[in-house]
Amino acid sequence: MHAITKGLVFAIYYPILAAIGVPANLAVIVILSRGRCGLSRCITYYLVSMAVTDLLVMITVVILNRIPSIYFPVSFLSITPVCSLRSVLSYAMINCSVWLTVAFTIDRFVAICSQKLKIKYCTEKTAAGVIGTMSTLSSLKTIFVYFIFEPVHIINNIPWFCSIKSVYYTSPAWVAYGWIHRILTPCLPFILILLLNALTVRHILVASRARRRLRAHSNGKNQSDPEMEKRKKSIILLFTISGSFILLYLVSLINFFHVRIAKLTYFSGSNFNESNYILQESGFMLQLLSSCINPFIYAGTQRKFREELKNGMKYPLSLIVKLFK
Repeated sequence: MHAITKGLVFAIYYPILAAIGVPANLAVIVILSRGRCGLSRCITYYLVSMAVTDLLVMITVVILNRIPSIYFPVSFLSITPVCSLRSVLSYAMINCSVWLTVAFTIDRFVAICSQKLKIKYCTEKTAAGVIGTMSTLSSLKTIFVYFIFEPVHIINNIPWFCSIKSVYYTSPAWVAYGWIHRILTPCLPFILILLLNALTVRHILVASRARRRLRAHSNGKNQSDPEMEKRKKSIILLFTISGSFILLYLVSLINFFHVRIAKLTYFSGSNFNESNYILQESGFMLQLLSSCINPFIYAGTQRKFREELKNGMKYPLSLIVKLFK
């Protein structure tokens, strides 16, 4: 594949991602906020907050960062302080999105595996507190990102573009910050999600066997179990969300270890012939796709969500029909 073709892929990918991701996440926010999808208020809080952060990822990372760097390489957004601020906002929104996925996984783990703790933890008040705390801490952690950049050019006393300082790769403090940053996002979330999902699966298998034995002993035959059917839907939603997160963030995580172990540097330009650059950009592409995929997961796993989405799409069409009658 030639460099021009590779550049064209990136140039087409991000506008399409924004065109799909923004309206999709807006639709999720509107539909779930109405509370007609048969989900508890606690789950709704988490899913809406995830949709809000995913929408902000689309705006800050894709629309204000990736697209301008491709189509408008020299603009007000290219001034170094603005460029640095864009990076801080981008990292903050991505961190929030990641940790809210972890928060949702923890909530579902508690709801499925501990009925006693569920009463106290799986509440609207707790959900709001967890969402607020994780969003605040995730955002504060990224403030230091502002200081890792330096200007590429200074023209008429105005600094232009952002390049990562060489000291970022050599200074013990910055190296430590880089490792802490990646350990907290997404290494630790990876571990937590995999561990909690494994424990959830183990609990489900044990509980389902016990319930089947109890129902067979009570009724003399196997019958449908409404409780297990309800739990099955919650599990499918949990595993599809957490599974897609792990798969889509995996390449970005591999790229980080590749850069650190091989003692390379991150690319800030567009060297499409470099295999390291392709790995880096592929990681970004898949990572950002994770902020666009959840609406499709809801549509595929939640029947009432699909119904609300269809009704929402029919409403403007019905208005148009009435106007022409």
